[in-house]
Amino acid sequence: MLRVGLTGGIGAGKSEVSRRLGALGAVVVDADLIAREVVAPGTDGLAAVVAEFGTDVLLPDGALDRPKLGSIVFADPARLAALNAIVHPLVGHRSAELAAQAGPDDVVVHDVPLLTENKLSSRYDLVVVVDAADATRLERLVRLRGMAEDEARARMAAQATREERLAIADLVIDNDGPLERLEPQLRTLWAELRLRAAR
Repeated sequence: MLRVGLTGGIGAGKSEVSRRLGALGAVVVDADLIAREVVAPGTDGLAAVVAEFGTDVLLPDGALDRPKLGSIVFADPARLAALNAIVHPLVGHRSAELAAQAGPDDVVVHDVPLLTENKLSSRYDLVVVVDAADATRLERLVRLRGMAEDEARARMAAQATREERLAIADLVIDNDGPLERLEPQLRTLWAELRLRAAR
């Protein structure tokens, strides 16, 4: 089994790369999806978040109000650290459970947005970074996700710098241009990952 850590700054296109690798045959363990799962209504994770942040972070149906919580934590590093202390151990445990189900020849891609920030690179056989210029990422967040520019800048500032991510990369996918430039890079990447998994 080859364990790949996949990361990239918000707006870089990591989720698109993850989706396409899954379509090529990778076993994808998506930390964002798991992070939602572990704070779903009725979970111990959601109870812990409410105990820390209060019932104001809940929607009327009892689900987590993610935009409301985001506005709190991305404006205050101490509150972000408090949230991470709750969610990250739960995500780590569930990720390990899912990865354990993969076969010996599988390529397991761990899609981890905060891989750099949490110094997790040593957990993987190699790290793939999806890279795009900060200006490109900002433009995507505003245009595609509808974020206000100041909110987008705050989200980007809460993450590692582009240079910090590239410093831990074994392989880099350049996603600074249009989506059609991704496909040939991904086919090359997939061939390399399959080769390494077979060793």
